Parts: sequence; C-alpha cells; structure tokens
Amino acid sequence: MRPHDEKLYRIIDANINRSKEGLRVCEDVCRFYLDDENLTKRYKNLRHTLTQTVSQINFNDLMDARAIEVDVGRSTSISEQNRETVTDIYKANSQRIKEALRVLEEFSKLMDPQISSAIKQLRYDSYALEQTGLHLLSAINR
Repeated sequence: MRPHDEKLYRIIDANINRSKEGLRVCEDVCRFYLDDENLTKRYKNLRHTLTQTVSQINFNDLMDARAIEVDVGRSTSISEQNRETVTDIYKANSQRIKEALRVLEEFSKLMDPQISSAIKQLRYDSYALEQTGLHLLSAINR
C-alpha cells in the first residue's frame, strides 16, 4: 500500500464505521422506541447492504490504515453532547449517516465506481428512511 493509499483507506474506514454506527442508532430507535418492525427491518437491511457493499474493499488494508491514536478529530464536540429528546438523537444520527455515505460515495470513486454507485443509492435510501422515522417520531410527540 502506498502512503497516499493509506490515507484514502483511513477516510473510508472512518466513514464505514460512522455510517454503520448511525444506522444502528436509528435502527434501535425504530425497534425499541417506535416499536416499528417494518422500519427496523429497513434500517437493518440498509446496514447489511452497506456491509456487503464495502466488503469488496480489502479489510486488511482498512485495518492497516486505521490510526486512532493520531486522529486529530477524535475529540467530542459540544453539539455531540447536547441531546434532549429521542428525536434529537435520531436527527443527529440520520445526519451522520448521510454525511458518511456521501464521503464514502466520493472517495470510493477513486477505488471502484461500482461501489460508489451502490453507496449513492444507499444514501438516497437513507433519506427515505429518515423521513419516515421523523414522521413517526413527530406523531408520538404530539
């Protein structure tokens, strides 16, 4: 692996983790807070499809590039600590998913345009899931 490849793999690794973590949080909101089986399954399917899509990227290269101890953006921001409602948690993680998928979409173009296209579709799918979840949450909070 060339030095610039390692940086590319670091970006991809961080955003795979970020997107999957956000998907899991939203999935759990749908499962345990909304008790919505359909939306829970849709989030789970999206997470599994993402996992399958990125499995085409060499896992060892991702692990070799991971450098948590030198990550200059590792600290938690004040806004990340401010959550007052389940809806706030859901919104923050929905945003996290969209941003991470966009980063994956862009940087995977440098590796495999087919992976990038698949991730683009997942990003659009996440928009629909977010909208459905927000409608359900707003109905509960009325």
